[in-house]
Amino acid sequence: MSVIPIGIVGCGKIARDQHLPAIAASLDFAPIAITDPAIRHDSLPTYADLETMFSLHPEIEAVALCMPPRFRADAAREALHFRKHVLLEKPPCATLLEAWELEALAAKVGVTLFTAWHSQEAAAVDAARDRLRDASIHSVRVTWKEDVRVWHPGQRWIWQEGGFGVFDPGINALSILTAILPGELKLVDAELELPVNCATPIAARIDIEGNRFPVTAEFDFRQTGPQSWDIAIETDRGSLLLSHGGNRLEIDGTARDIGGEAEYARLYARFAELIRAGESDVDLAPLRLVEDALTRGRVVPVEPFEE
Repeated sequence: MSVIPIGIVGCGKIARDQHLPAIAASLDFAPIAITDPAIRHDSLPTYADLETMFSLHPEIEAVALCMPPRFRADAAREALHFRKHVLLEKPPCATLLEAWELEALAAKVGVTLFTAWHSQEAAAVDAARDRLRDASIHSVRVTWKEDVRVWHPGQRWIWQEGGFGVFDPGINALSILTAILPGELKLVDAELELPVNCATPIAARIDIEGNRFPVTAEFDFRQTGPQSWDIAIETDRGSLLLSHGGNRLEIDGTARDIGGEAEYARLYARFAELIRAGESDVDLAPLRLVEDALTRGRVVPVEPFEE
């Protein structure tokens, strides 16, 4: 099968750390050019806007959108009007409404739209889903705490309107939950700790109702020392622990061999599969939970955040 020429939109940390290496290693895609108004790439031609990139490189068939989420819907809309297949880095958009509009537009013009939840491709997620398929779940506890100064240095957009704050990493945990737990998850309660100089929360605690089981989650950007990306699940078949962001699995305290990490490689393999099948994959369940938390949660003002 022919290789798919792809452009990358946004050349920030996630594009450099994950998307560009995954594309370079892929047998399905060939990187052609980058759109970024501020950052230039060392070897790929870089343009300030999408229209220029598409006009100079009409061979581009797909784009990966890696800019901050509040700018993603406009870029996706433009790419879809040019009939390019679109991969949306998470969170896919700033709001559900934006995502619904993009889904309808992609269907109208007949191209692929893919919400790329990378944590759903973590090494232990499939094994956890299989383990839970026939289990009766008693409770779920999420602990997702990291140091924002280590993982998001200088990224002021994350604190601005539409930047999601601690839910930028926290939505990864929710994407795993919606992938492995049965039934629909519904927000019950949320408390948001909001720095007085920011528009988005630095920490959050949420309660979710599952299919006759409770889910509690704690997210925090102020963690120092060991970082925590854990999901602990109690069932009638014993305990299950997903750790390291879904890349390690323990059953009743015993580690299981589930293979190595390959989240973005798996995302791009899936994107190629969708393009060749003429299909889209738009999963908005994690975004719905975050939007509910941000709009319905109780706000607790906390001290200013300083980089």
